[in-house]
Amino acid sequence: MAEIIDTRSEPDRAIETACAVLSAGEPVAIPTETVYGLAADATNAEAISRIYEMKGRPRFNPLICHVSDMAMAEEHVAFDAVSRQLAEAFWPGPLTLILPQRPESSVHALASAGLDTLGLRMPEGFSRRVIARFGRPLAAPSANTSGRISPTSAAHVQADLGSKLKLILDAGPAEIGLESTIIKVEGERLRLLRPGGLDAAEIEALTGLAVERPEAGGANIEAPGMLASHYAPGAAVRLNATDVRAGEALIRFGGRPLVGESEAAMVLDLSPSGNLREAAANLFDYMKKADASGADTIAFGPIPNEGLGEAIIDRLQRAAAPRG
Repeated sequence: MAEIIDTRSEPDRAIETACAVLSAGEPVAIPTETVYGLAADATNAEAISRIYEMKGRPRFNPLICHVSDMAMAEEHVAFDAVSRQLAEAFWPGPLTLILPQRPESSVHALASAGLDTLGLRMPEGFSRRVIARFGRPLAAPSANTSGRISPTSAAHVQADLGSKLKLILDAGPAEIGLESTIIKVEGERLRLLRPGGLDAAEIEALTGLAVERPEAGGANIEAPGMLASHYAPGAAVRLNATDVRAGEALIRFGGRPLVGESEAAMVLDLSPSGNLREAAANLFDYMKKADASGADTIAFGPIPNEGLGEAIIDRLQRAAAPRG
């Protein structure tokens, strides 16, 4: 199994060991404020290939590249005025921008799935220190088997990919618990490619521009998290449940009990107080717990479609989608 180093008690050893493993072309599981990432040198084709192999991820599904500062970002992408405004306001943080890749960029085409754009993010927390010391961008999708529930703790990573990894950095539970919001700026258009940990309303308030949502079922794969079936547990998923069937696991919201929940295999509440930020932080962990209960189906109570609720609902709809 992978070695786990606690970044809170051994920060220097964590950074030095991570950089040594990354320099050898091997992926490292790193903590971010969104979810734990499976990080590798974004300029090394062999290292990127190992990400795809470990995850079982389709190679047409691009990877987000993570940078430590604006100087590193500008080495690899060209910023328009609106994208720069967003980066200056929300980086470091849970925002990924899709930007034209510079011809001189050393990020390998495998990371972008052959597109002429790069998804770029500046993460908050310890992972940013690792990237700064390493000196090159890290390609880092979520550290889980492709299509399955994203990890929000080192224990989640160890249970899924621990036998394939050499190193996991442990910084405790992910603060946000949802992947980043992905935005593509096209002139005066702001396109939301994936809702996530940054509320689209904050982007609209800053720019004065409306954020356009994609048409259902019509989007090309321009960014991670756009596959119809994604974030899926082993159990079937039933959404907007108003009752619970015997033997189902129930995940509800807002402290509202559902009819029949006394017969449920397990009952979890994402946020008894109705706090969507708390619900987002708990989502993937609770999905894993419900999946481990042995129930054939996980029933989800209704979630408000506002603020971070939009991103939660997006993840649940993809978890419930037919699986290939």
